[in-house]
Amino acid sequence: MSSVRDIISRLGGMPMGFATVLKTFFRKPVTVQYPEQKKPMSARFRGRHHLKRYDDGLEKCIGCALCAAACPADAIYVEAAENTNEQRFSPGERYSKTYEINMLRCIFCGYCEDACPTNAIVLEPIEFPTGYTREGMIYAKDKLLEPAPAGVQGTPQVTPPGKYERAILPYPPIDASV
Repeated sequence: MSSVRDIISRLGGMPMGFATVLKTFFRKPVTVQYPEQKKPMSARFRGRHHLKRYDDGLEKCIGCALCAAACPADAIYVEAAENTNEQRFSPGERYSKTYEINMLRCIFCGYCEDACPTNAIVLEPIEFPTGYTREGMIYAKDKLLEPAPAGVQGTPQVTPPGKYERAILPYPPIDASV
């Protein structure tokens, strides 16, 4: 007798299962055909990294490597070099000679974007990085840097001496009578 009760209790869940199947069977599928159709991303989605430029074509990145220091995954490598008036890449004293992001390590947290003092690195929600090899997922500066604005010379530029040099003035004293 106990086996009959056991069988009835096991079959008791079957009608509920069949009801669930029939309920979802006639619904329209929600499959998105990815390459042809793209699902809209949320407003807070962080996608591919981009290095920005100023309107005059100079790069915003000054090679300070604060983004690399802020990256918890250690996915960013920055090597800085000095600017000269004959070869100017950024308005500062230095520029990023080498800028690489390992997209396999990146967790898309946005800390690099927050740490950048010049807003040079931006995670834009336009595309997601993809690749077929490990080497293809290491994005170098040439892949990250946006093109120069139309009609503007890219980098390096020749600049007149003194255009991007500024004196560092001492702070005024707190007490004006001193």
